[in-house]
Amino acid sequence: MTDPLQDVPDPLRAAAETMRQVRERCVWSQRITHRDLVPYLIEESHEVIDAVETGDRAELREELGDLLWQVLFHSAVAAQHPDDPFDIDDVARGLTEKMVRRHPHVFGDAVATTPEEVLVHWNAAKAAEKRERRSVLDGVPAGMPALARAQKVLGRAVKILGDRPAEPVPEPVEGPASEAELGDALLALVAQARAQGWDAERALRERLRRIEADVRAAEVG
Repeated sequence: MTDPLQDVPDPLRAAAETMRQVRERCVWSQRITHRDLVPYLIEESHEVIDAVETGDRAELREELGDLLWQVLFHSAVAAQHPDDPFDIDDVARGLTEKMVRRHPHVFGDAVATTPEEVLVHWNAAKAAEKRERRSVLDGVPAGMPALARAQKVLGRAVKILGDRPAEPVPEPVEGPASEAELGDALLALVAQARAQGWDAERALRERLRRIEADVRAAEVG
């Protein structure tokens, strides 16, 4: 069996070479498109999140590798595009350039002595990069989980509306009587989470984990 690490001293380069060979020689991988990979990307991302939140270090190491494989896979697919190809080196180069731009206090003459000052530099660099955006809502992924997207949209909306949203966030509803009222109640809770600096999506995940633990304990006992 060919060992892709044998002649490649850099483990990241070896991983990229492994992916290139898989893409070129595996009949299943040859047929995969970017769209085909989306469900796997979502699944692997959530597995990384789960490993982080449960504190499983061994699992985190493995899941980060699986997520990296998705990046390498997408890059290998992109490298074969007939009109606009790019590969993992192009991805890495673009990332490096962007991170240098967004950290002028590290790679330039700017000064940042607090996290808040770092954020000012980051946002200024990001705004310069995204000048073609016409709305603060541009760039908020439509495919984000609803709770996380609501929290993101509320945060962006404050930049334009301040504390006076065009459609006020409703007060929590006692016992919603309709799906619309349920939406109002959920949005109110998301607004409360954002005001407190909480992550609504994570809060729900962690609460669900406690329920899952109770279910599993009941099944065993």
